[in-house]
Amino acid sequence: MASVSPEQIQDKLKEYIDPYLEQDLVSTKAVKDVKVDGDKVSVDVVLGFPADGYKAKLEAELKALVESVDGVASANINVSHKIDSHAVQKGVNMINGVKNIIAVASGKGGVGKSTTAVNLALALSAEGATVGILDADIYGPSQPRMLGMSGQPESDGSSLQPMMSYDIQSMSIGYLIDEETPMIWRGPMVTQALEQLLNDTQWKDVDYLVVDLPPGTGDTQLTLAQKVPVTGAVIVTTPQDIALLDARKGLKMFEKVEVPVLGIIENMSIHICSECGHEEHIFGEGGGGRMAEQHNVALLGALPLEMSIRTGTDEGKPSVVADPEGRVAEIYRDIARRVAAKLALKQKDFTASFPKIVIQNN
Repeated sequence: MASVSPEQIQDKLKEYIDPYLEQDLVSTKAVKDVKVDGDKVSVDVVLGFPADGYKAKLEAELKALVESVDGVASANINVSHKIDSHAVQKGVNMINGVKNIIAVASGKGGVGKSTTAVNLALALSAEGATVGILDADIYGPSQPRMLGMSGQPESDGSSLQPMMSYDIQSMSIGYLIDEETPMIWRGPMVTQALEQLLNDTQWKDVDYLVVDLPPGTGDTQLTLAQKVPVTGAVIVTTPQDIALLDARKGLKMFEKVEVPVLGIIENMSIHICSECGHEEHIFGEGGGGRMAEQHNVALLGALPLEMSIRTGTDEGKPSVVADPEGRVAEIYRDIARRVAAKLALKQKDFTASFPKIVIQNN
């Protein structure tokens, strides 16, 4: 029997196109080590995105692929992940304790952006990442209620400790004011508050900080684009034309300030009757897909119009934690893997690798 070479195994692995990276694992440098010992092969794969819910399936598929090579009796596939910092806008400093910032935006209100943001954060955490969420909606903070949190964060007078809920770190103006107190502030105060919440919070080794933006393209969005190191943005829309019109404005805003748009999430895409199971496209059909195609970005996923999504966030138990094995949680986790995989393909940030030069006068 002819012996197998590591190169043969690598060539075979190139046949597998990862559904999230949409490329083979060799080209994306995810295959780190191939060892051949007689007719036994071991392969180490390190993904650049968290994929705990997909790891077992990937290992099984790669194992079957490698064992189909002549001369291979058994294959041991070990899949893990390592999340790096990725490049942000030029001239913007990184936030201490945060590797990547994902902005979740929408052109208009009422499309389920905050619900999507909290479930995306929880899904990234469920996939194996360390996650934080910043509620950037100063006028209408909703994350404390969605996360089932109350009370104030600990502070030493100059910094804030993030609140912890469902294993994710969070910060919101909602923790610092009474729930029914209106924020009657002008734009400059709002942007200053956002910067303070972001920079004064002691984030702890966060792989992804999800920022839940207020709807629109105003002061808060501009501050985020110009002063906050955003790695990528996600646009949330519904399929109806009026929501898509405003979603396009949000997408173009990020393009103008050179923040990469990772893709579009279509919310309330289909309604399934809880009584008879009839499916109906209440807000139109395929709008998010057409928008993604027109702007050459990915459609990251489509979520149904389902009562449990709304009741879960109202009760402080979002779908991903309320029903972790359910269909809605499965969709959110699939979207989370797609978002993180898109980020993994972006240019890495190497600023932390370079030493600072200090000039001293002797």
